[in-house]
Amino acid sequence: MDKFKTVLNIANKQTNLGFGLVAVLTAGGEQIFSSVVFKCPCNGLNFLYGMVFLLVPALALLLMGYILSKKTWKLFTGLCQRRAKLCRWRKLAAAGMVLCQISTTALVAPSSWIAVALLNGNYYECAMTGTNVSAYNKRLCSVTDYQAQCEKEVYRFPCRRDSSVPMSAREDVLLSLRAQSQVRILGWLLISSIMLSNLLLTCVSRCTSPISYLQLKFWRVYAQEESDQMDAYTAKHAKELAQRNLTSFFNQTAPVSIITPSNKDWEKISSLYKFNTKAHYYSTLHQYAEKVSNSAMMRMVSVRSSDAPEDNPAVLGFVDDGRIEL
Repeated sequence: MDKFKTVLNIANKQTNLGFGLVAVLTAGGEQIFSSVVFKCPCNGLNFLYGMVFLLVPALALLLMGYILSKKTWKLFTGLCQRRAKLCRWRKLAAAGMVLCQISTTALVAPSSWIAVALLNGNYYECAMTGTNVSAYNKRLCSVTDYQAQCEKEVYRFPCRRDSSVPMSAREDVLLSLRAQSQVRILGWLLISSIMLSNLLLTCVSRCTSPISYLQLKFWRVYAQEESDQMDAYTAKHAKELAQRNLTSFFNQTAPVSIITPSNKDWEKISSLYKFNTKAHYYSTLHQYAEKVSNSAMMRMVSVRSSDAPEDNPAVLGFVDDGRIEL
């Protein structure tokens, strides 16, 4: 999963180049998976088995694309507790735009899987020989001179097992299925449409951008650097806080004072930020730092926060789980 997340980050940074890399890696994974893991059972389970291998990995890749995106969790964290704010159409439009951006990246891997799987034809071949639909089997076996035997034993064809139908007739049926699979490569069309739409949206956004190309490039570099520094700083601060609490517990002494942000301060820097040419802030953290007055600089509280402690946000479940990095 860490490797998939690395590739996903590349896709987020490099746009179409990253999309191509994700598609190539997914295609390679599908080829290995198809040759090593997949074995058609050649019985009444053919259809279910083939469709599971065709669609379930694609669904898993789609979900991973959403789960491993930081934008997803920034968008949805605390969303149910801010219903009043969601009534504003601008916020709804901004949230919809962010969701489209996340989906554009998340759809590349599953569509690549389906495209390569259909092009290869193994899953489709296995699934369609187990449909048990008389009309379809009759049409499928019409390419041979052994139609009656073919309709009864078509589920055996992917395994090349012994059958009353000659090998040449079985190969004709399988070639017909493989041709159907390769004609119906909707996944490639999906990949092309995603990349084309992303390119068009990028062109439109650049044409209407209120800032220059170099400033936009600086903004992206700053955002990545801030994210890296945030990860490193929070890890260091959490380690210090944990050491302080453990020292206080085992030595039975009063804990030393460590400053940590309040819940409201965390909320101010955790939301998604849209660039404003009037303010010239590059992130919510930048905005927070600039707006803190000198008299109340960096309004922090001790570990015993002044915020009401009785309501713990549901997102703590993700933090305690330790598997999803926010």
